[in-house]
Amino acid sequence: MDKHIGLFGGTFNPPHIGHLIIAQEALKQLNLNEVWWMPASNPPHKKKVEDVSDRHRIEMVKKTIGNNNQFSLSLLEFERSGPSYTIDTIRLLKKKFPNKDFTFIMGGDMVHSLGSWHQIDQLKDLVHFAGVGREGFPVDEHWERFNVKLIEIPNIGISSTFIRLRAKENSNFRYFVADDVWKYLKEHQLYG
Repeated sequence: MDKHIGLFGGTFNPPHIGHLIIAQEALKQLNLNEVWWMPASNPPHKKKVEDVSDRHRIEMVKKTIGNNNQFSLSLLEFERSGPSYTIDTIRLLKKKFPNKDFTFIMGGDMVHSLGSWHQIDQLKDLVHFAGVGREGFPVDEHWERFNVKLIEIPNIGISSTFIRLRAKENSNFRYFVADDVWKYLKEHQLYG
């Protein structure tokens, strides 16, 4: 394998500093060469908030990752139709990049749902998993069953849901997102 790539999937609605911390710590702790941010087009495990277009989510990810040469945006999930099943994404990536080794990065809540993922038995043979601990989702047998590596990050308690709620209430969330995302949110009056 010539490169080890982290795949950071999510709705990123909006992306926030917690996402940046996860991506940066994944790079370091998993010895990754790069992290590819992959906004989900049609996530089967998460209800997408419909008040923000895919175009806005993609632009916010671009602004979040900025000019970090170890972060890049992958729109693979938008290049195909139907639900964004991880197995389909990984199969496409393996075909397109046979010399790359992939680790899928997720939150602890997603680790606990892995058993219900589409074709999980085939998926676990194609990709490594890494997870971030999350309150209410302890590191337990779910992590062991799928050999999920723990990415340790400081507990900062920021979520996209929290930011959307703050925006809707017209409350301050200024330092929870990257500067360019803050400006973009204000310019396009998103979530409020």
